[in-house]
Amino acid sequence: MRIWVNGELRAADDARLSVLDHGLTVGDGVFETVRTMHGRPFALTRHLDRLTRSARGLGLPDPDPDEVRRAVTAVLDANPMALGRLRITYTGGLSPLGSDRGDAGPSLVVALGGAGRRPDTTAVITVPWTRNERSAVAGLKTTSYAENVVALARAREHGASEALFANTAGQLCEGTGSNVFVVLDGQIHTPPVASGCLAGITRALAVEWTGARETDLPMDVLERAEEIFLTSTLRDIQAVHRVDARERAGSPGPVTAKAMRVFDERAGSDLDP
Repeated sequence: MRIWVNGELRAADDARLSVLDHGLTVGDGVFETVRTMHGRPFALTRHLDRLTRSARGLGLPDPDPDEVRRAVTAVLDANPMALGRLRITYTGGLSPLGSDRGDAGPSLVVALGGAGRRPDTTAVITVPWTRNERSAVAGLKTTSYAENVVALARAREHGASEALFANTAGQLCEGTGSNVFVVLDGQIHTPPVASGCLAGITRALAVEWTGARETDLPMDVLERAEEIFLTSTLRDIQAVHRVDARERAGSPGPVTAKAMRVFDERAGSDLDP
């Protein structure tokens, strides 16, 4: 395995950042996860645009899109695989201990791991912790993922693959690494970005390709929704068959199944929509 670290490819055992990198010491960094198929990334332009938006939100210099594309190409060429999970990480770089950044400039790391086809349905839980829609980093894809790690661990303990958060207003927000959609009276709805959720790439494509509406949704919508599904880079569209202890249909409902077909067709015809 070869990894891009600050301008060059390195063997995995030799791919190193300083222990004083700000991304490690205080989580001062942003990242993107990109699905790859046979050495080609999906929706890379959208991912790079969001990487830039997240970097600006943290006050980091804009990443150089040409450099990131070169790094992506180099990593994909060096690590051929049928289905992959490409991770682009961009941090505050070498810095003194504490919250102040140093002047060494940002760090860029691009790595690739294998991925598998997700099941058509999954189980989720709700958690008592909230997303802060007024946070300074609301909607940014930062490397500060500790609360997601805690929530996802709880989901695993309950036989689920995802945990869903409310925001501070008690409205449905998002999962640890996914966006959530519900079907009400045959119409697809998803929380708006103003709820504090991440503006997911797959979420945006699902909204565009299915006509989903952005709607403020109370948490109890999970109890009365006709169908529920998740979207993310590695899930695409995935139906939910259980919420907490409440079992739902064991296969995707008709609206979700159609959305899955539409997404597969559209994504298959354009790798950079």
